[in-house]
Amino acid sequence: MHDDVVLKAVSALRNGGVVLHPTETCYGLAADIRSEKAIERVYSLKDMPESKPVSIMVSSLDEARKYGDFSEKALQLAEKYWPGPLTIIVPRKELLPAHINRGVTTVGIRYPDHEITQQILTGFGGPLITTSANRTSEPQAYDVETFLLGRDADGIHGEAVPDAIIDMGQIPEIEPSTIVEVMGDEVKMIRKGPIALSEFLH
Repeated sequence: MHDDVVLKAVSALRNGGVVLHPTETCYGLAADIRSEKAIERVYSLKDMPESKPVSIMVSSLDEARKYGDFSEKALQLAEKYWPGPLTIIVPRKELLPAHINRGVTTVGIRYPDHEITQQILTGFGGPLITTSANRTSEPQAYDVETFLLGRDADGIHGEAVPDAIIDMGQIPEIEPSTIVEVMGDEVKMIRKGPIALSEFLH
């Protein structure tokens, strides 16, 4: 079953689509970082203001370092907690497409610890936009029905539903990833989550 749904998800992503998929925290939305149109659809599906940055997810630390500038402290965090529910915000590199988070000099990067998500990333062969699958200001979705609730053929802002949906039923209700910003040796907690990071915070 997994091979089939992963192939469908990868095909949708390569065609500029948006995929709804489970992670080790909650359901998420993914899209090709190179497709400005796909990223715009993610914002519409979430009813999210353009000013709110999105993160990217990768299949390895090596891939993450192509798009973000990891200090020694950021590397320590990644090596200890990746793959896992930790998003690390670091200075962005030029390889990250300019249309992602315009005007923002940093980027949040996540290496998820979820088998299907990793298979999608590997099958796609590059990083993807990642964001929780919920409308802005509404709770995260731990089942597909929660995300689809209230959507009809016209959706919201003209968007109906994602192009591919990986429905794993109800998943454990784990809070979204911990988010930290790392600038040099300074580690700043942005959002508390499953990982406490107490030894890195002063």
